[in-house]
Amino acid sequence: MAPDTSSPSADRFEAGLPAPGPRRPPIRPGVPRSLQTRLTLAFVGIVALTLALVLPVVINRLDDALRQREEDGLVSQRDALAPLLAVFVDQAARTGFGPRTVLVTDAVTGEISVNPKVRELLTSPNNLTAIAGIARANVRIGIGPTIQGVDGGPEVRPLEIVEAQLSSAPRPGQARDDISIPPADWMPAADPVTGLPPWGMQIELAGPLTTRASTIATVTGLVVVVGMIAMAVAVVVAALLSQRFAAPLRRLTETSRSIAEGDLTSRVPAEDASWTTRELTELARQFNAMADRLEESVSIIRRDRDRSRDFLADVSHELRTPIAAIRTFNELLQAGAADDPATRQEFLESSAVQLERLDWLAMNLLELSKLDSGLVLLDLRPDDLRATVESALEQAEPSARRRGVTLSLHLPDQPLRIRHDPPRVGQVVGNLVGNAIKFTPKGGAVTVTASPAADGSARIEVADTGVGIDASELPHIFERFYRGSSANEARSSGSGLGLSIVKSIVDMHGGTIAVESRVGHGSRFVVTLPRDPREPTETERAAAAAEPATSSAPKVADSSPADAPRLNRGVAR
Repeated sequence: MAPDTSSPSADRFEAGLPAPGPRRPPIRPGVPRSLQTRLTLAFVGIVALTLALVLPVVINRLDDALRQREEDGLVSQRDALAPLLAVFVDQAARTGFGPRTVLVTDAVTGEISVNPKVRELLTSPNNLTAIAGIARANVRIGIGPTIQGVDGGPEVRPLEIVEAQLSSAPRPGQARDDISIPPADWMPAADPVTGLPPWGMQIELAGPLTTRASTIATVTGLVVVVGMIAMAVAVVVAALLSQRFAAPLRRLTETSRSIAEGDLTSRVPAEDASWTTRELTELARQFNAMADRLEESVSIIRRDRDRSRDFLADVSHELRTPIAAIRTFNELLQAGAADDPATRQEFLESSAVQLERLDWLAMNLLELSKLDSGLVLLDLRPDDLRATVESALEQAEPSARRRGVTLSLHLPDQPLRIRHDPPRVGQVVGNLVGNAIKFTPKGGAVTVTASPAADGSARIEVADTGVGIDASELPHIFERFYRGSSANEARSSGSGLGLSIVKSIVDMHGGTIAVESRVGHGSRFVVTLPRDPREPTETERAAAAAEPATSSAPKVADSSPADAPRLNRGVAR
């Protein structure tokens, strides 16, 4: 059982409908499908992410810098407050009666303590408020003797510790800060009383009134405002930029849709100012180039289709004429004309002419079909072109004598050796000479000239003194079944296939054919054949250098070696 090859695409194709396009991948819900929206969101997201990463770092670094500045200020205040407190304490110890030192010794136990006058002075609320006001922070003061520390240096062992709390109201923009500095020992340079160790102080500052919090809040607010402004600007800029990017793509889409709907002349304005980038401009140019090639290909297909229709119509017409004549002869013979020997002989001769015409037409149609389809391969040989031309003229001499046309040949003295297919080139010369003889009246002349060219190619020129070709008909003479205007009886009597075959064979050899003609003065056909069809011409070399992938080899079959022949070594190649 044969497998089922039917498919929806095949059904749509048979119905004349376009095949369905590839199924689009599903898009997740919430994901925008517009390129402009995606670009805008991506741009805004990058700006938002940048602000989210930069803002904490900026605030953190600013906070560290302000904290370090306040700590350095506290250290400076502590260093400035210590001498003042030392003088204040020393003056308090020397005021009134009793011991005149900061530290005193108990007469019974011998213990060292702080002078009561100093204690009373330091614990006074007014004095504590004044000290905190001077320091502009909470102050913790420890007084005691100095001893030798662990590291061998002197350090203070506090016997009395007092704390002065800052009670003044903060100024605008200030707030109580939680920073503090570690306690530092300060020892006056005064000589101690004999028998008593030197005294010293430990001073610690904490909780000052600073503008750090307000400064951070102000900077944070400013950064947030700037970030919001940046986000707004980012949205606007992203929308504009994405629109500039999306607009060319929309134009490409619209143009593609127009081309898909059949408007092959639709193009993208590649030089428009909206194409902001070189890549998009190059994309537009390549798209237009593709559209041009597509339009050209479709035009060629349409031309070939129309030509095929005309070809079939012309073939039908050409075949109908001899068939109708033969049918008429047959009917007349059946009706009784066969009884007359002269009439029967005339009908038989006319039928033979029509049959010969049918055979000739069929052979030419088959030949032209093979040439167009590429089934014919050239059998290239490094032969002397003079022999090919001379052989073609020998076959045309009987026809020229019957029509009273003088046929002359001019050949060079030296061999004209090029690689060519002798039968095909002979067919070219034969068709050109046959046309020239047919379109030249009695007493006219047909001249065939073969000559070499400077680049090694060969020229074959066929000139006649015939009826000539009108200038408006020259661009069409190589088309199939084109026979010129009906006013030209000689030209309209042909089938219009000979020059088409000539053009196909010359093209296969990589040559060119040109024609010059004036009505009433004759025509001149010039065929140029390259020295070797396998070698690219200058135009083909330039095209191959520009687009190596588009170069193609000619349809030839080399049947002769490239080396010189063993015989006739003196003959030029």
